[in-house]
Amino acid sequence: MNDVKPKTIFEKIWDNHVVKRADGYPDALFIDRHFIHEVTSPQAFDGLKKRGINVFNTLRTTATADHNVPTKDQHLPIKEALSRHQVETLRKNCKDFGIELYDLGHPFQGIVHIIGPELGLTLPGMTIVCGDSHTSTHGAFGNIAFGIGTSEVEQVLATQCILQYKPRTMKIEINGKLGKGVVSKDIILYIISQLTSSGATGYFVEYAGDTIRNLSMEARMTICNMSIEMGARGGLIAPDETTFNYIKGRKFSPQGESFNRKVEEWKKLGTDNGAVYDAVLKFDAADIAPMITYGTNPGMGMRITDRIPTVEELKEISEQTSFKKSLDYMGLEPGSQLIGKAVDYVFIGSCTNARIEDLRLVASMVKGKKKAANVEVWVIPGSKQVEEQARREGLDKVFEAAGFELRSPGCSACLGMNEDKVPAGKYCIATSNRNFEGRQGPKSRTFLASPLSAAAAAITGKVTDVREFV
Repeated sequence: MNDVKPKTIFEKIWDNHVVKRADGYPDALFIDRHFIHEVTSPQAFDGLKKRGINVFNTLRTTATADHNVPTKDQHLPIKEALSRHQVETLRKNCKDFGIELYDLGHPFQGIVHIIGPELGLTLPGMTIVCGDSHTSTHGAFGNIAFGIGTSEVEQVLATQCILQYKPRTMKIEINGKLGKGVVSKDIILYIISQLTSSGATGYFVEYAGDTIRNLSMEARMTICNMSIEMGARGGLIAPDETTFNYIKGRKFSPQGESFNRKVEEWKKLGTDNGAVYDAVLKFDAADIAPMITYGTNPGMGMRITDRIPTVEELKEISEQTSFKKSLDYMGLEPGSQLIGKAVDYVFIGSCTNARIEDLRLVASMVKGKKKAANVEVWVIPGSKQVEEQARREGLDKVFEAAGFELRSPGCSACLGMNEDKVPAGKYCIATSNRNFEGRQGPKSRTFLASPLSAAAAAITGKVTDVREFV
């Protein structure tokens, strides 16, 4: 008789990485891959130096510069003093502790959550952490990936382990065929609009269903990337042939017979029949349309043709004050539509939507067209590899002809931490993940949307239903 309890993929990976467990205490969890960048690592390295501790395993730590880097003239010294100091500090710390750094000018440099998968460093069954909330991106490969704080960065550098309480599990199942003009960014914005920005707090989410299975790896990464925006600890998707085909032959992935053996292991990771989740939600792909946010958190989203709700239509009375404050910041009226709303900037990039598929999607939309005169358009590839691929495919020529500016890799206007800031009061349609007040620059106003919707806005100069183009 088999008494083995069926497990979810999350439980399998978590339990396989527990080094020590005691009732009433967090688990000591072994970490397979630790990504670091210039923003959340300096204090962690300082802590190691003060205590005279080395990095426990430099081969499991991968460093890159992304948040503070300029996206123009990367061969020149960084102009902003704070940004320059942070990048220089990362360089010194990596040199002092023997960690390989993908610095500006390195062929592997890029946004931390984009370079991991494209280099084959991100693999199924792993535990992955980084001092960055969007580490959940890596979960698209069937692993446990989550963001950590600076003190935890130090903990992992020193021990290759982290103390964590085991989250609850949630399954989000989506089935059916997606409608015209609907892509993965619309899927996740729709889910967040249904759950709100705190609806998955305390959970680790597994995305399932035939709609998810039919997505490419890059589309899956977009969905897992924004799990954190509904409060989840992270998100993951069980690996399948799509996953294995993406990984095969990448720079640091297993090669030859070793790869074949790993695939057989990875095939066993899927959730067992009869495994129990703490919560299960189901959605129909037919209900999902091109989406856009109207407020100052990603949960304030709607179908692009809908109107902004009124105060009376809010589900919770407690939301009224923040709702009014949000619309006042955005300069919008309750009950109004966004269709036709003029925009000033279009930002195509970030760890959510700066992969080669995203750039191809935008190029297919704008080929032979010109941007509207009132709009400035930035296209920021997620890595040097994406940039080089885009140039090989001639996408740079398409963007140039359309009046779009293709720049070098970095987090760019996703956050106001470098030179790429949206001016105060200006409206930006962004393919990034957060629309908080001032996120893209002091008093800037952000609408989150898909690469297709962003491209349509760039051409028309206003919020546009992409289905008019498709």
